[in-house]
Amino acid sequence: MSDKSKRILAAVILITLTLSISIWAASVSPGISPLQLNSSTPHTDGDWTFPESEPASRLPDFPPVIARAMPSVVSVTTETVISSGFFGRYTERTERAAGSGIIIDDKGYIVTNSHVVENAQSVYVELDDGRTFAANIVGTDPLSDLAVIKIEATDMPYADWGDSSSLALGEWVIAIGNALGEGIVATEGIVSRLTVTMNVEGNILYGLIQTTAAINPGNSGGPLVNMAGEVIGITSIKIVAHGVEGMGFAIGSDEAKLIIPDLIRHGHVTYPWLGVGLYTVDPSLAAAKNLAVNRGALIVELVADSPADAAGLRKDDIIISFGGQEISDVADLVRAIRKSGIGEETEIVFVRGEDTRTTSVRLIERPAP
Repeated sequence: MSDKSKRILAAVILITLTLSISIWAASVSPGISPLQLNSSTPHTDGDWTFPESEPASRLPDFPPVIARAMPSVVSVTTETVISSGFFGRYTERTERAAGSGIIIDDKGYIVTNSHVVENAQSVYVELDDGRTFAANIVGTDPLSDLAVIKIEATDMPYADWGDSSSLALGEWVIAIGNALGEGIVATEGIVSRLTVTMNVEGNILYGLIQTTAAINPGNSGGPLVNMAGEVIGITSIKIVAHGVEGMGFAIGSDEAKLIIPDLIRHGHVTYPWLGVGLYTVDPSLAAAKNLAVNRGALIVELVADSPADAAGLRKDDIIISFGGQEISDVADLVRAIRKSGIGEETEIVFVRGEDTRTTSVRLIERPAP
């Protein structure tokens, strides 16, 4: 190696060494020498261990829940005869559809959705043990999307009913039903929303439970059960759209228990009627219309000679209490009305302009559509 090359190599080594020392020195806090860092360890703890923690609760154990609830779930098959005509020629074809149902007593009564059995000429039920029965339609209620059918059988494995008002967001639930008509299956999920109001083809359903449990065609009418195996909802609808997942809805058991007895006793449901069209008051509406309150049910339509008319209510009045129950939105008022007795005098508190007033009303039976 020439002297010139040796001088260049030595210069490179010197520069590299200088940069390394500079970088190392820059990493040391000002005023603290390398000797101090290496010889002092003020943050060490020779006795450190992981802190003790409480034993975690077990995750949900699904098999016992499914085993308890599934015997009361049935597959429902309906047959509907469709007539069509073309150039004077008429033909008939039979359409079959699948749904689900829940055995509700040991006498053969089964609850399902109204839309499952609507217009059906024949209804068949298959039990969990494989037995098949023809079923009769006892009663239907399109307003709540509930129906009751009956088979001639006794000593049936009926469902246990829970309290949907006790549900909490995030609670585990299981949907059981005849998904896609392939037989009874179970899917798990959580409660993602409560007391949902949904407009379904012009019919408004109240008190719905939204769940992430997978719901498919054929699940309609089957149960949504809690981790005790109790029915806390009846699967009803699912939002189907591109990019939408996990948006299925069930009718709350508390709502269903108000409807089912009437269907069994009378074949239909008799609803009390106030005779108003309503809109929910919220803070944005209150600000836009300069309303005196930011909650309640705003009367946007009033039927002449209705109970509301007789009670002195007017359009633009805001109902904030009904029968002693606070009214925050339209769903609250609808539920309060449905729980009221026909012909009973009920107190209404409402806001008119800036004034809060009280009146009383006697509800009548809802007129036929």
